[in-house]
Amino acid sequence: MDRLVFLNRLALFDRLHRKFIASPLKRMAPKTLFARSILIVVLPILLLQILVTYIFYERHWDDVARRLAQGVAGDIATVISMMDRFPGEAAHQYILSTVRSQMRLAISIDEGGRLPPDSDELKSYGFLESHLAAALQESLPARHFIISTNKKLESVIILIQLPNSVLQVIVHDKRLFSTTTYIFVMWMVGISLALLTIALLFLRNQMRPIRQLAAAAEQFGKGQFVEDFKSSGAQEIRLASRAFHVMKHRILRQITQRTEMLAGVSHDLRTPLTRMKLQLAMMPESEDRHSLEGDVEDMQKMVEGYLSFAQGQEAEAVEKTDIPALFEDIVNNARRQGAKVSLKAMRALVLSVRPNSFARSITNLINNAARYANEIWITVRADDTDLIIVIDDDGPGIPAEKQSDVFRPFYRLDPSRNAETGGSGLGMTIARDVIHGHGGQIALGTSPAGGLRIEIRLPL
Repeated sequence: MDRLVFLNRLALFDRLHRKFIASPLKRMAPKTLFARSILIVVLPILLLQILVTYIFYERHWDDVARRLAQGVAGDIATVISMMDRFPGEAAHQYILSTVRSQMRLAISIDEGGRLPPDSDELKSYGFLESHLAAALQESLPARHFIISTNKKLESVIILIQLPNSVLQVIVHDKRLFSTTTYIFVMWMVGISLALLTIALLFLRNQMRPIRQLAAAAEQFGKGQFVEDFKSSGAQEIRLASRAFHVMKHRILRQITQRTEMLAGVSHDLRTPLTRMKLQLAMMPESEDRHSLEGDVEDMQKMVEGYLSFAQGQEAEAVEKTDIPALFEDIVNNARRQGAKVSLKAMRALVLSVRPNSFARSITNLINNAARYANEIWITVRADDTDLIIVIDDDGPGIPAEKQSDVFRPFYRLDPSRNAETGGSGLGMTIARDVIHGHGGQIALGTSPAGGLRIEIRLPL
């Protein structure tokens, strides 16, 4: 039972830690590797400076300030002792003159002066005044005094009550302040800034090959040509760059082999189909002949679909394309084939795409919609990061549980292979591969018109 209670409390502590400590720290942490690396460098330096500064001010500066204050308090006590030992105005003037020249104290006497009584306000001293007050209390235990500092912090004024007068002592900052404090702080800050500058330059050089590798991977992921670049940076980054080059050449080699194989398959399949068409043309008119001609035509369409799916878009170069003009051509072609299509597109929108492959994928989507819907609406717009294409129709749509299946090769909602109710089941697959090849995403949903909505996003 005790073990169960302990485990429950441990789980509760873990949830509280993740909710109130880990999650806020994760949200506050820098997002980029460069910023996180800078944090790793800066944070220890900052903590070290805070620790060293605390120790320095707590021990060294405190000791120095106390000793300087004790020296000043000892000089003042000596002056008062000499004045008590040698009374008389002439003796006092001689003592004060000697103190001014030898002890660097600006000292004077206000005959008949009286200091106000003690108050909490007068005792609210700062760091330096508190050390000086403690030293004066130790050297002059029976004397009442007041300490004040001028506005420019150039000197400290000490008023001491004597039996029949007030002794005013002005101590310049050179007797109470140590310049080694500022020198130490300047050296510490200067060295930290130098180390930080070196770290920034070094980290920028280390981040450059990472950004180069990321840009090359993104460009290659979009199907664009990427030249081999020289590996640089740390050993791990060089290994990643070489692995990327090996992967790129392996993929390109596989694509080339597939293309060459498909070229041969295309020739081998089309040749017997052509012979079959010739033989059917020479046959007499009959119902069997028309049936065979339909089968051959279906076979030819299926072969063309398979080849289009397998060939992909690797042979086409990327070009800067006027997207609204491209959609105008696609929609006009669809209208000539009898589809009722409406287009709403932005103007002056240029994007680097493979125009033929991209047009073929959009045409496949429009043809699929036209097969089941009466009207199609296409919207082309852009935001800060993406080109957004929305295709809506008023057809029957696709059930939500089957929307992910339609992108599988050769998958058809109609289980029959009747060409009248659909093609070979590759139109959506080809469209998805082309969109993914451009670094984009395609998603299905429900149209406001009740049919299917296709939303495509391509990075600008």
